[in-house]
Amino acid sequence: MGCEEEDMVVDRVASPVLITVEGASFQATEPVSVTATVFELDKSGILDHTVGIDSIPLSNFPLAILANGMEMGVLTTDAAGKVNLTKTWAELGFPSPQPGNAVRLEWSGTHKGQAFTKLSQVQVK
Repeated sequence: MGCEEEDMVVDRVASPVLITVEGASFQATEPVSVTATVFELDKSGILDHTVGIDSIPLSNFPLAILANGMEMGVLTTDAAGKVNLTKTWAELGFPSPQPGNAVRLEWSGTHKGQAFTKLSQVQVK
């Protein structure tokens, strides 16, 4: 039984937002402090090379945060589109963090009816 052409297609939808994440590596003795910035993409000028795509900070926007599958809560972006997640390594599942330990972070929400998730990672230096 061979593959059908339709089996080869994976439905994908472009994310309705752009999320940048700052903070990836921290000492075992310091708190983990990660900042995410959420932008809405204005593509109305995409065909005009003098305008292009504009990134507009998305304020008052809720983001659900998971760390290795554990709920960390919901944070709401400020006027600049930023949220800050600050946790201890113990809160992230490592009571005795060792260099190389890593935590997968998921930043999720829904914008204009489209669900999305941004993945990032933090690790112990």
